[in-house]
Amino acid sequence: MFSNCLGTDQSVKLPHRGAESLASLGPCLKGSVPPATQLVDSSPEVDPSTMSKAAPAKKPAAAAPPPGCTLDINDPQVQRAAIRIQASYRGHRSRKELREKGPPRVLEPLKDVVLIEGSAAKLTCRISAFPDPFIRWSKDGKELRDGPKYRYVFEDPDVVALVVRDGELADLGQYSINVTNPFGQCSDSARILVEVPAKIQKGPDNTKARKGTTVTLTAEIMGEPAPDVGWTKDGEDIEEDDRVFFEIGSTTTTLTIRRATPEDSGKYEVYVENSLGMDQSFARVDVA
Repeated sequence: MFSNCLGTDQSVKLPHRGAESLASLGPCLKGSVPPATQLVDSSPEVDPSTMSKAAPAKKPAAAAPPPGCTLDINDPQVQRAAIRIQASYRGHRSRKELREKGPPRVLEPLKDVVLIEGSAAKLTCRISAFPDPFIRWSKDGKELRDGPKYRYVFEDPDVVALVVRDGELADLGQYSINVTNPFGQCSDSARILVEVPAKIQKGPDNTKARKGTTVTLTAEIMGEPAPDVGWTKDGEDIEEDDRVFFEIGSTTTTLTIRRATPEDSGKYEVYVENSLGMDQSFARVDVA
């Protein structure tokens, strides 16, 4: 037994394993260790002054800013700019908080716009609305969808706009904006005036006719403003009467020759002209 190995006033050195070590020696120590016996920890003493803390993990170095992108916070100009930015933000926030809820209002109405064929036009309107409204644009009463042809534009803080791209004569018309929020609605309208150089889309055809019949020459025309139209025969302006005359429609012009004679044979020209340009086309008439 472990108790038989101990004498009076002797020390027992134990490995420093805490309660587990003492529990394992229980059978030997129980009732067999004299009062003077001491339990001594044999593990080496550690000087706290020699203990070192674990080195903290190094933070990755911040990437250097690109050249020319640094600011000196001690620069008076930088400080003044910062003060202005802060004041502007506080003013904007205060104005937004002070806005009263209510129906939208038109502050600056739409204005008529001239659109040149092939270019883009922009209709702009300034509104006041809080909460934020729902915007709808329409042309001649038909709603316009936001897409490649028509673009809804929202400009801070209260400006809304419609951009019409790839202008053509078909874009001529009245455009309206309707602004709605939970408290009401407002609307406004303006026209897009399209300017298109005068042109002949399809000229008259060469014609052969018999004497005494009626001859008609027709050309398809376009232009905005509406073009001036004229007809000539062999380089001379045609003088109209009840037998030879021409008519001008919105998209066509027609020359009529009643009771045609051989003298009506020749080279006929139709021409169109407006402030943006002119065009012409020719046809041959033979009467036999």
